[in-house]
Amino acid sequence: MSNPPFADLRERLKSGRAALAAAYLETPSATRYLSRHAALVDAVLAEIGTRLDLPASFCLAAVGGYGRGELFPGSDVDVLLVLPHDPTAGQQATLESWVQACWDVGLEIGHSVRTIEACIAEADADITVETNLLEARFVWGAAALFDAFSRRFRARFDAQHFFDGKLAEQQARHARFDDSAYKLEPNLKDSPGGLRDLHTIHWLAQACSIRDGWNGISRAGLLTRAEARRIAREERALSALRIHLHILAGRREDRLAFDYQTELAERLGLAATAHKRAGERLMQGYYRAAKLIQRANDILIQSLRVRLFPVTAPPEPIDADFQVRARLLEARAPDLFERKPDALLRIFIVYARHPALAGFEPATLRALWRGSTRIDAAFRAHPAHRALFMTLLRQPVGITRAMRAMHRYGLLARYIPAFGRVVGQMQHDLFHVYTVDEHILTVLRNMRRFTVPTLAHEFPLASRLITAFDKPELLYLAALFHDIAKGRGGDHSELGAVDARRFCRQHGLDKADSDLVAWLVAMHLAMSRTAQKEDISDPDVIAAFAARIGNARRLSALYLLTVADIRGTSPKVWNAWKGKLLEDLYHAARVQLAGDDVAPPDIAAKQNEARINLALYGFPTDAADALWRHLDERYFVRFDARDMAWQARMLWRRTDSPDAVVRARLSPAGEGIQVLVYTPDRPDLFARICGFFARIQYTILEAKIHTTRHGYALDSFQVMDMANRGIHYRDFLSFVEHELARDLDPARPMQPVPRGRLSRHQRHHPYPTTVRLESDAQGRGHILSITCADRGGLLFAVAETLMQHDVSVYAAKIDTLGERVEDTFLIRGAVLQTPAGMQALEADVRDVLK
Repeated sequence: MSNPPFADLRERLKSGRAALAAAYLETPSATRYLSRHAALVDAVLAEIGTRLDLPASFCLAAVGGYGRGELFPGSDVDVLLVLPHDPTAGQQATLESWVQACWDVGLEIGHSVRTIEACIAEADADITVETNLLEARFVWGAAALFDAFSRRFRARFDAQHFFDGKLAEQQARHARFDDSAYKLEPNLKDSPGGLRDLHTIHWLAQACSIRDGWNGISRAGLLTRAEARRIAREERALSALRIHLHILAGRREDRLAFDYQTELAERLGLAATAHKRAGERLMQGYYRAAKLIQRANDILIQSLRVRLFPVTAPPEPIDADFQVRARLLEARAPDLFERKPDALLRIFIVYARHPALAGFEPATLRALWRGSTRIDAAFRAHPAHRALFMTLLRQPVGITRAMRAMHRYGLLARYIPAFGRVVGQMQHDLFHVYTVDEHILTVLRNMRRFTVPTLAHEFPLASRLITAFDKPELLYLAALFHDIAKGRGGDHSELGAVDARRFCRQHGLDKADSDLVAWLVAMHLAMSRTAQKEDISDPDVIAAFAARIGNARRLSALYLLTVADIRGTSPKVWNAWKGKLLEDLYHAARVQLAGDDVAPPDIAAKQNEARINLALYGFPTDAADALWRHLDERYFVRFDARDMAWQARMLWRRTDSPDAVVRARLSPAGEGIQVLVYTPDRPDLFARICGFFARIQYTILEAKIHTTRHGYALDSFQVMDMANRGIHYRDFLSFVEHELARDLDPARPMQPVPRGRLSRHQRHHPYPTTVRLESDAQGRGHILSITCADRGGLLFAVAETLMQHDVSVYAAKIDTLGERVEDTFLIRGAVLQTPAGMQALEADVRDVLK
């Protein structure tokens, strides 16, 4: 049998690509690989054209990235066949054979066949087509026809229209990635800070008649030669990473997926360190490169815009050193930052004070970027500079905007070197979705939002507290330093507190203020841990927490930092229930700190308030007595009066019902639902309830388990749909009441719960599973704490294990942090009375979490 047509060309292309890949892996050079790959494809395409006897009047051109001579291993081969006229029927058949031959040899082409007139019409109608044609390169055929096309294309080129179109295209592309370069799996090509941002600069430079890449941009005075070399180096590094990624994936893959990060790091010679995985080092390098590219994109696009759209409006002076021109902040002298280094900080104070400013004038922005290198140890030690930084933090408006600008242009990392060490550092703890630097600035933004009167409805308590706080700059400093020691090893809270105290003393804060900032950094996790892991209805828990806080000022500051911090981790972590827990803890601790710590809970007052609530619904004053006589003091301590009244209404005249009573309502916390379960107690009850909610994909946030004196379980659950499916609540409440009651029927077998799988993130960045079992400090039982990666059916698996050991749960705090859970169970059982029994239970729980 004869070989198929073009078999030799197919083998030539295949072996050529394999040789290029092998040579690249041996001696990586992105520039050499890309140009040689393009040259290989040029030769194959030319040979196909010759063998098929394409008309000599036709012209084959490379366009897009292939036209630039940059052909990545898995990229499409974008080509344009230029024709002098519409093809005849015979020529059309030849063209179809040509397209088929390209695919047969292994070229995944993106092709278009047009006359010059059609090319011009398409370019006028579509900015993407125009961009592809801007980089057209002759490959084979009628060179004269290609020259004619090039002349016609350049003659109709409208630089200003092209500039506007590319900017709009970039904005839309960035929006697809939420305007963030810091996705866990960024797209090397299209994400903000990716290769496409550099391509956009090159295209806009061509629109301004600036050619020869970064050298040409440098010669045009928009970059120094050193800056041009640095950006070119980052472009080569990203290109090299993309080549590795394509080779590793065996196809076009531009997303830095978890599946590839570790192996890519190894191929690039990045080894794990004591505190960072190899993949984390890879991603930190990528994020830092992306930040530099974003910075260059900002500066150069502004500069190129001015070349195309010169600003003729006269400047408006602000002070002796700064002025406004076309809503852009401008240094009045080009050498301002050299003559007056303090202007490197003053410019951001001016920027904060003038919210109408749209940004910085291009020449000023370039000078600011270059001047940032003047921020060294001597600059940081200068008393005037330290005073200016504190002045910035004390501005009534614009602090977040100014800090983000300082960060974007590299000055914040230079002024606070510890901050510079966490730039681009990802946190694979399964709930932070931002790099450490972005998280810190998000927390600062959240803190600032509390001060905005028009946003007071979002967090009324936080708004009141920060309005009354005498020195809000201390809160901003705590936000800046709370996670600044991440990645160093050891307790980042304690290490960060040392940094914060030193910074505060250096910046003129007195001992009391310095101590407060350092204390906030050291304690920034304490309030969330207490609210989400301990029983805050327990007076002993409140007393212990208040003792750690010490005074009301610290309590207010810690509450503000805690809310800002949790909201700054991930959009999925904060919810109304966590907000309610923190508010309840704040109010309880505030009462304790006010001196009411010795007063026992006023159960009679609670009962009276509940009776008044019942009366509002038309119930007799003794409606709750039948239920309450079966309940001990702990019930009245743990539930508030509104819950007590609701439960009494739901169980009126049903306190001895042999069947399960299930009632559900919208949660008073404002999100999710509250479910009451009342039924004769038995060992499998908690497991059945957990199994039901696991099957309908609802997450239990909190469980309060109470056993009455006559052997009934009175359980209250806060549950939430973590998938936000938009379920119609009225129908859903009826569904929960009916279906859960059916599942609790002891005659019905316990329903199985499918075991969920770990997500890709969890598989590639495994989070350590911890199980801790210890005696409750109050001596009422034991505390089981688990921390692990979340997955479907996890809580049911734990509950089933507890049931098998005949262990009862009397309270549970279920804290889901993104893809991580930190659950705490207060448990009792005979097995817990011996060390061997405790070890067996702990081992079995650990097994089901694997």
